[in-house]
Amino acid sequence: MKKIHLSLLLLFSLNFQAQDAYQIVFNLKNYNDTVAYLAKYTFGKQYVVDTSSKVLKGAFDFRGKTPLEKGIYFLVNQSRSHVLDFIVNENDRIAISSDMNALEMNLHANGSKENEEFFNYTRFFMKKNKEFGDLRAKTKGMSTTDSTKFMQQKAVEFTSEVSKFEAELLQKHKGTFFGDWLNLKTEKEPKTIPAQKSAADSAYYRFSYYKSHYWDGVNFGDDRLLRTQFMLDKVSKYFEQLVQQLGPDSVIVEIDKILKQCKPESQMFNYLFVHFMITYENHKLMGFDKVFVHLTDEYVKKGAVKKLYDEKTTGKIIEKSDRMKPTLIGKVAPELFMIDTTNAKPLIKMGFDTVTTGESVTKLYTANVQKIAPLFTVLSTIKAKYTVLAFWDVECSHCKTEIPKLLATYHELAKKHDIKVFSVYTQTEYVKWCKYIRDNKLDFINVYDPIYMNNVKEKYDIFTTPKLLLLDSNKVILSKNFPVEKLTEIIEIHESAAKKTTR
Repeated sequence: MKKIHLSLLLLFSLNFQAQDAYQIVFNLKNYNDTVAYLAKYTFGKQYVVDTSSKVLKGAFDFRGKTPLEKGIYFLVNQSRSHVLDFIVNENDRIAISSDMNALEMNLHANGSKENEEFFNYTRFFMKKNKEFGDLRAKTKGMSTTDSTKFMQQKAVEFTSEVSKFEAELLQKHKGTFFGDWLNLKTEKEPKTIPAQKSAADSAYYRFSYYKSHYWDGVNFGDDRLLRTQFMLDKVSKYFEQLVQQLGPDSVIVEIDKILKQCKPESQMFNYLFVHFMITYENHKLMGFDKVFVHLTDEYVKKGAVKKLYDEKTTGKIIEKSDRMKPTLIGKVAPELFMIDTTNAKPLIKMGFDTVTTGESVTKLYTANVQKIAPLFTVLSTIKAKYTVLAFWDVECSHCKTEIPKLLATYHELAKKHDIKVFSVYTQTEYVKWCKYIRDNKLDFINVYDPIYMNNVKEKYDIFTTPKLLLLDSNKVILSKNFPVEKLTEIIEIHESAAKKTTR
């Protein structure tokens, strides 16, 4: 049996209305354990909700004064393995019986018509799986080609039978929780595909149909669907395989569409919102941090989730989002007024290398502002079709690997493209910095901020180095947080896109 991980921790506190107490009775012949657990599915996780420590010859029950939330529950044995699923919905008092030697084929539920239909559905699949498995015996003596052809043909027939059975069952139980569970489980494939000009067109038709019908019949206002085996996987599949490839703006549209179908502050809304926040806070795909910023602006800041997060957590979320916002792809890179290696010397003579407090820096800057102004190297004044904005540190071990790679890549790219590297040292140790530049022959635009004017780390959300951004001629952010190895490919993509636009 498949092992499962059980946890008693919830993502956040959830409230529900009081109901009658429950009693779930089991009579399982040949169940030899002395302990049993009652557990439930909740958005991709499993939680133990009750324990029965008085199991005698397969007879035991679970009962409690606190009502059970409606949804799919399951029995777990003493070794924490899954035994069987059942529904808690129409009745809080259910008696389930079977024989462990043929569990699925003998399941019955007294007091729950919905569970009888649920178990019948399970039996249908068990029978079909057995029938399909038995077919392999008929392939003995066949050639590999004939055997493969025979099994493929039978697989098509069995799939057709199962689809027909599910469609009829779904129609029969439309509007019930069992019907909604079955609908959530069922893939919405087109029954027929109109004649297309090419295989690519057929694939596109299938994709478009599948995406547009993916959520047919799914009620996001029903919290019971959270407590099924499929909800998290269905949400993840939709965004990862159908929406995400279209970019962060498409993801934002689809998230808003789904959240608007949820009841405000419902369990469904809360679980989905937390899932989206966690997924897109530090997403692996470039540019998808825009989704996190959108969720913060549209829901957190506007008070739609005020019961979900405490004041401290809300403040941290907003603070992080506000840090991320200025450096989203498509934004103009925040301005930088920096000092290069040559102009650092006059500043050092002014005493900036010895000041230790912010107040001292401010006072020194104010006293010398007219002398300092001409010394700045300003990011927006750099003339190049592409500017690589690189933040790094002499003492950073990863930087010691990546910066030489960036240097070599830059030299190769400069042969074909108008490109410069605006190399920002994130610390202020002038001697170490200059030595590294000389030793490694860094012919970048090498700058740093000895007067602490730019607040670089907060402005560009820098908590690890190196950090790379690619800017266009107007200093609009094209890409960010990419490895050096991807720089050439990224530029080629933008070059290709620009050629298509000008055609």
